[in-house]
Amino acid sequence: MTEASSPGGGRLFTSRTPRIVAARRLQRRRDRDQTGRFLAEGPQAVAAALTAGVVVELFATPDAIARYPFASAATAVAEDALAALAETVHPQGVVAVCEQAEATLSARRLTAVLADIRDPGNAGTILRTADAAGAEAVVFAGEAVDPYNGKCVRASAGSLFHVDVVRSRSAVDVVSTLRSGGVRVLAATGYGDVSLDELVDDGSLGAPTAWLFGSEAHGLSDELLGAADARVRVPIYGGAESLNLAAAAAVCLYASARAQR
Repeated sequence: MTEASSPGGGRLFTSRTPRIVAARRLQRRRDRDQTGRFLAEGPQAVAAALTAGVVVELFATPDAIARYPFASAATAVAEDALAALAETVHPQGVVAVCEQAEATLSARRLTAVLADIRDPGNAGTILRTADAAGAEAVVFAGEAVDPYNGKCVRASAGSLFHVDVVRSRSAVDVVSTLRSGGVRVLAATGYGDVSLDELVDDGSLGAPTAWLFGSEAHGLSDELLGAADARVRVPIYGGAESLNLAAAAAVCLYASARAQR
């Protein structure tokens, strides 16, 4: 059996329906890379994906179809099918198969570069913050997590569909390309020789800027620190030893956002 009956007598896809089985494979990076597709779950992400025009297929439970106007044209699925597609403990009834829509690296007014950040929660949170700060692009560079990883998509809270996403195998090449395009590249590091306050005061953050963020555990490599135009530390005024990665990224990006406005 690959279908079940809905309360109204219609047929529902189950976890064994071939289209559900095929969509579920997108939980694996190999299949995402091969197909150029990925899954987005939950009403916020799915609504943003629909607005962006990247949804290929939309699945929803009968309750979700009744609850969310944007799900009216969704394929109705049984609870077990939705549970198979979703990666959360308590899924919210809608999952979309989406096309990856990657952009080309180019000079922008404000860019966030995620260099070798492998934690999908951190990466998705920074992507969301960059979107909120008005950044136009987020670059996943080097050994960074797949931006279409399910946890990263969820942590971005729909922002994945609002900014240009770029992937590059070399973070150093990203820095070189941006600098050659007239973008000032700033490396965020707790050991920076320039304070963020200094850049706020001298007005230099108003220029086209790319912020370079490294992993929570290892930071930025010496090569990347040397390739940047400046190494910037966020000042600590209290007794805390440091800020976590997402908090530091928010402070830096919003400092640029304010200066550019």
